[in-house]
Amino acid sequence: MKSAIHSTRIISEGTLKNATIIITDGIITEILDGLVQLPAMPFVEAGDNVVMAGVIDPHVHINEPGRTEWEGFDTATRAAIAGGVTSLVEMPLNASPVTVTAAAFDEKIQAAHNKLHTNCGFWGGLIPGNVKDIEPMAAKGVLGFKAFLTHSGIDEFPNVTEADLHKAMPIIARLGLPLLVHCELTTPHDKETMANKRSYHDYLISRPRSWEDEAIAMMIRLCEQYMCRTHIVHLSSSGSVEQIKNAKQKGLPITVETAQHYLYFAAENIKDGQTAFKCAPPIREQENNELLWDALKSGVIDFAATDHSPATPALKELQTGDFSKAWGGIASIQFALPALWTAAKKRNAGITDMAMWLCEKPARLMGNENNKGKIARGYTADLVVWNPEQSFTVTESIIQHRHKITPYLNEQLYGTVAQTWLQGVKVFDNGTFTRLNQGKIILK
Repeated sequence: MKSAIHSTRIISEGTLKNATIIITDGIITEILDGLVQLPAMPFVEAGDNVVMAGVIDPHVHINEPGRTEWEGFDTATRAAIAGGVTSLVEMPLNASPVTVTAAAFDEKIQAAHNKLHTNCGFWGGLIPGNVKDIEPMAAKGVLGFKAFLTHSGIDEFPNVTEADLHKAMPIIARLGLPLLVHCELTTPHDKETMANKRSYHDYLISRPRSWEDEAIAMMIRLCEQYMCRTHIVHLSSSGSVEQIKNAKQKGLPITVETAQHYLYFAAENIKDGQTAFKCAPPIREQENNELLWDALKSGVIDFAATDHSPATPALKELQTGDFSKAWGGIASIQFALPALWTAAKKRNAGITDMAMWLCEKPARLMGNENNKGKIARGYTADLVVWNPEQSFTVTESIIQHRHKITPYLNEQLYGTVAQTWLQGVKVFDNGTFTRLNQGKIILK
């Protein structure tokens, strides 16, 4: 089966091209200059819309099985394709059971059956005492392992210590998989202490940048000791940029993501009681976040990922506005592309930067850099067609994830998603889901 799609703005090889993509059985087989219509071949004209490799989000909490009332595969992956996300990787906590054994991974796969509207891979979990489960989970096909250095919010997913990492990192390094780390290093004396439970300022100072900076320093040291691929998730502290830069210059196998909400919002604009903004690490001050932008643009930070982490209205404490009790997580997978682009265009970033930060570099983390994340011959025809000049307002009526809670509500965002394609099949078209259940499970 062959088809073609043309646009005056196709992102390929780091540049915008007027070209026609030829797709054969779901694979990009040719990229021809200009508009080329071949006889008897279905043809789509995208005009001046940007055609880019589909967005890859390697940091998503879906919470199924067990906590599906927070979010499930059906709603999360609908939101994904509505936002141009063609592949995501699901985190091992928040579900019940947590994905820390091969048996729990089997349950996760079963729960996802017939509910995937986009492609989905899975991280395994690293917790105290499950070192023996690393290799069995790897044999099942997890793409890597996730660990916390502070309480995860889920009692069944406790944080690891440095002693645990000394046991686990040599094994993960031998397997060639990445270790993803939530870097906030706390001691028993470091409790969230807030004089005013509704104060965002009090919440912010309760989780200082030093927690991140000390944790990242430890992970750089362990990365160098074991040469284990180490990935720092959702960096929010600009205080760590210099030590990360130095580690990369030494050739250490370390990568870093930040999140769209750290690049779009700033603490100065978050009002007391607005618990939709609560996440950990917290959204910091504008000055800090501009330094994150500098690090992203210079390549010290590799890419952005949403850390989509939804919860019920009750868990978000929307009525009380209590930051000390509210679940720390931001729901945003549907707005991964427009949120980043809206903030990026204000800072003179280019359209092609979106392909690097949302497609190419995330594909490397999940081990799919040879078949996903680019528009190139031999790559899967996972595509997003979007208009960078057109804006829209986020309203509850367009939100596809389960609960209509997001700090992006009522924000005007640029970058409307017109179409999403999976394996050469159009699954979303201008607000309509044209084909569901087309997602595939991604295994290592």
